[in-house]
Amino acid sequence: MLASLHIRNYVLIDSLDVQFPEGLGIITGQTGAGKSILLGALSLLTGAKADASLISPGAESCVVEGEFSVSGDALEPLLEEAGVEWEPDGTLLIRRVVYSSGRSRSFVNDCPVNLPVLSECAGHLVDIHSQHNNLILTDKRYQLRVLDLFAGNGSLLERCGAAWQNLQALKAREKEAREKLALLQRDRAYNEAQFEQLSSARLRDGELEELEAEQKALANAEDIKASLEGALAAFEPSEELSVDASLREAERLLEKSAAWLPDNASLAGRIRSARIELDDVRGSIDDASQKIDVSGGRLEQVENRIGLIYSLFQKHGCRTEAELTALCEEYSGKLFDSTALEEELSGLSAEIKAAEGEYKALAADLRKARTKAAPRLAEAVEGQLKFLELEGAVFTVAVLPAEEGPSGADSVLFAFSANGRAPEDVAKCASGGEISRIMLSLKAQMARFTGMPTMIFDEIDTGVSGSAAAAMGSMICDMGRDMQVLAITHLPQVAAKGGAHFVVEKTASGTGIRRVEGEERVKEIARLLSGERITPEAVANAKTLLG
Repeated sequence: MLASLHIRNYVLIDSLDVQFPEGLGIITGQTGAGKSILLGALSLLTGAKADASLISPGAESCVVEGEFSVSGDALEPLLEEAGVEWEPDGTLLIRRVVYSSGRSRSFVNDCPVNLPVLSECAGHLVDIHSQHNNLILTDKRYQLRVLDLFAGNGSLLERCGAAWQNLQALKAREKEAREKLALLQRDRAYNEAQFEQLSSARLRDGELEELEAEQKALANAEDIKASLEGALAAFEPSEELSVDASLREAERLLEKSAAWLPDNASLAGRIRSARIELDDVRGSIDDASQKIDVSGGRLEQVENRIGLIYSLFQKHGCRTEAELTALCEEYSGKLFDSTALEEELSGLSAEIKAAEGEYKALAADLRKARTKAAPRLAEAVEGQLKFLELEGAVFTVAVLPAEEGPSGADSVLFAFSANGRAPEDVAKCASGGEISRIMLSLKAQMARFTGMPTMIFDEIDTGVSGSAAAAMGSMICDMGRDMQVLAITHLPQVAAKGGAHFVVEKTASGTGIRRVEGEERVKEIARLLSGERITPEAVANAKTLLG
């Protein structure tokens, strides 16, 4: 329940502190006194939109703080997930601060929270029904929600919603995979051709440089061959001695003279090393000469290979063999992706079939539960309407097939007749006073099944008067026995109910609220009966209403 409300610098409210008791609390006040301002401040605690226009002139910020006394059954897990410390005594302090910049901050038990957490938290604490909320009676989503609350479909709805989200996620994945596959299949022939061309080329990084070097050699093969053969000829025997034989002879003579001139031994060693090196050089020249192909066949192969690589460079806009190899792998990946997507689609098809079966089963269970609960809800509301002096009222609840969605595949039609005739869509036939009574009847039913600790009515009795208003007051009073109800009203028959009565009024310092008792309450009821001029008859009537 809402234990207290504290407001600072909100519109016309400079400072306001009020404590609310359990049960039914009545709030009255003259038109323009600020009852709607009070309700607007309270709505900030439920996550309502905030801007700088809410701040009192001259102030830097406004603060609205509500202290609630609650059970932690539903809230404790929510707050724990949001990192909010739970008070063992069940006290919950919600604060909203709006700054002149237009930004706002929200706190629960002095821990900062975002607006979604604030709204979800408030959804377990208070239900505010404003004057304009009567219009939601014609909203099909609201009608469905009322029936589901009455039927206790919370768990089933949650499972159905999860199944729907899972099904939509799978279908989205399937659609994305099909689009990708269609794109890949459209280009499949092209990708295969490019992959075949690049893979069959068997490119090797650095190959072009080697080929170009070989091509230069092969293009000058005859000249190179002649040069190598000439170099080899220098090692062959001449008419007298070969180079090798000459060096051997020089080595022998130096070794012989070393007996007399020791330094000649080192010279002989140097000649020996030069002779061995030259012998190795000769072998290498001979090998190179043997490898030179002057036939032209290899040159043609090399030039064709170079031409192929350059044509691939030009076609694919690449500059190196490594880039062509990477492109080949890319085409290979696209061809593999196509196969993988086909396999994925096959698996998704089975998953979607299973998910559709699960969703349709849950939707069918929801329809069954709704169909079973619909006549019971209609009977309960109709009984309350008769109590509210609509003796000829007929109220029906029909469950109709609708487009599939997270709440199943049903829609609900509330039909009403005030005079016992065939009921029609409530949006087309109910007057303002009748809608007020229907809304109160529905709220009374919802209060029983939602476990909402606090319900606030802002002139739900609009369009109702006389004995019907008294009956409405009695119904609101009955609701106050099981929960906290705060009712803003202009009707004396309603204002006379309940144990606590608050009056909103304008003062020199702005809008304020105070609790009235005894003679002050009598005078307030008399004012509602007679207007600004309170007559003795109005006072007497007020005392009668108060019992």
